[in-house]
Amino acid sequence: MGRFIAILAAPGAKGDIQDAAPTEPTLLKTASTPALETVPSDSKTASMWTHESAGEEKASPATGERQAVLTTTSTARPNRLDRALNALVAASGSQPVFLLIIFGLLLWAFLGIPYGHEQDWQVGISDAQALISYFFDSLLMRQLLNGYDRQIRVTAALRSRGLSVRRMLRDLQAAVWKGDVRYIEEGTAVAGHEVSHGEVGSTKAGYATELPAEGWLGRLSTVISKILGHLITVCGFWVCIFIWLGFGPYCGWSNEWQLYINSATSALMVLIFAFLANIRERHDAHTAGCVEQIFTVDAEVERRLRTLTRDTTPNPTVVVPAPKVGRLQRAIFYYADVVGTLVGIALLIVVVTIWLAIGPALQFNSNWWLIIGTYAGLIGLNDSFVLRNVQAKFIDYENDAFESLRLDDMETVLPTFDDQTKEIGRMLDAEVLPDQTPAAPPGQDSLTNRLSAKMGVVCAHEYTVLVGFLSIIGLLVGASAMGWSETGQLLCNIPPSIIESFFMMILLTGHNLADAQRRDDLHQIYQRRLRLLEGVKRMDLRC
Repeated sequence: MGRFIAILAAPGAKGDIQDAAPTEPTLLKTASTPALETVPSDSKTASMWTHESAGEEKASPATGERQAVLTTTSTARPNRLDRALNALVAASGSQPVFLLIIFGLLLWAFLGIPYGHEQDWQVGISDAQALISYFFDSLLMRQLLNGYDRQIRVTAALRSRGLSVRRMLRDLQAAVWKGDVRYIEEGTAVAGHEVSHGEVGSTKAGYATELPAEGWLGRLSTVISKILGHLITVCGFWVCIFIWLGFGPYCGWSNEWQLYINSATSALMVLIFAFLANIRERHDAHTAGCVEQIFTVDAEVERRLRTLTRDTTPNPTVVVPAPKVGRLQRAIFYYADVVGTLVGIALLIVVVTIWLAIGPALQFNSNWWLIIGTYAGLIGLNDSFVLRNVQAKFIDYENDAFESLRLDDMETVLPTFDDQTKEIGRMLDAEVLPDQTPAAPPGQDSLTNRLSAKMGVVCAHEYTVLVGFLSIIGLLVGASAMGWSETGQLLCNIPPSIIESFFMMILLTGHNLADAQRRDDLHQIYQRRLRLLEGVKRMDLRC
């Protein structure tokens, strides 16, 4: 019984996340063997970013490009159900699915010319939108949960290797004093060959000076994402809503008038859901490529330092503590975990089955058509509040993790050698970040972005989720007072559709701001490691 209760209580708990970077093979020179001897690590590696086997390449569903799989020493492997769900999430954000939905929206628009005035047509479209949005709600929740775990593990792995690097740099200081390691100046002859500036300290040979850039389609998607999630677009949405309300008296507040906005917001919501899933997959694929390049340079730093210091100690495991949350936030996370495991879709299948079964009893009238849309619409409304809350919380947790990584990096000493003082010194951030504070991404301090961020904070507050839940109860009470008539069911369809459309735009805004911040974080991390590699390359092992 206790185990069953523990299983029920497990969702919503954000536990500690721990990981370690794989220990790189050590290249040692021995007295008897002038060649380099490889001392392999006994670390077992498993995928961090895509949860596949180490060293494998796979195609990104969003871009179709081959991308490397990142590795850490974590041996946890998702079970078959989780792998299937992750594959479903990736497929939902793929280019074919996105194009299929765009085709469906265009088909709906053209068919609306002859059938648009028929009430059953508009109700049917509303039902289809509610079901599609409900489905995407669960997949987007899963995307957020997976993305959070990956980002935290990236910081843990980089901090893990950083601990080893700082330990070996301290050992390197002692090796310099003993004369076991020398600092190579430009023009110094090594093994009968004069070292030039291009051969020492250059990070261009084999390593790009910048992280990978998005392709033209990725850049176009990013621009469209910024437009759809821009504050002006959000304000324009509400202007359209007020214009629609202004026509209410002229149309006699009729059901047909209500269905007009329901159809419009339905199409908008499906478009944003599909686009959000696609852009997240694209940005995840781009981030994976950037992190892979960072890990490559980071591993090269470790290999060179292990060669210089003869260090074979495995990289330590870094534990990122679980965030502290209150009861209300824990309840929200619990719901998010349940939806993210697609339990919500399983419930939807049950409800659809019951809905189909009662169709003959209601003679498949308009009320019957609205029932499924009402259910999916109300659940979708609650999901939209939860999605924004979870997105904001995870972004905050990820920002804290990247800030901890930055502070760790600031403790790393860049290897430079002074012939007079015999010291290795200079902070790693000294040339990359002169003020030792993270730079704001371009445009992040603009007025619209500041207003968007403040609006996002309000929409993401846990009390906002509570207000949304109470609003759903109010809508149910209102529909019950109307005897669940057609107008009563429209009451449970239209306000949720409008609010959910607004929250989907806010989700895009939040994603755009977070993506810009994360790109800047990765750029700074990469530049610091290039600077560190440049310094390590100037150290030579005396034999």
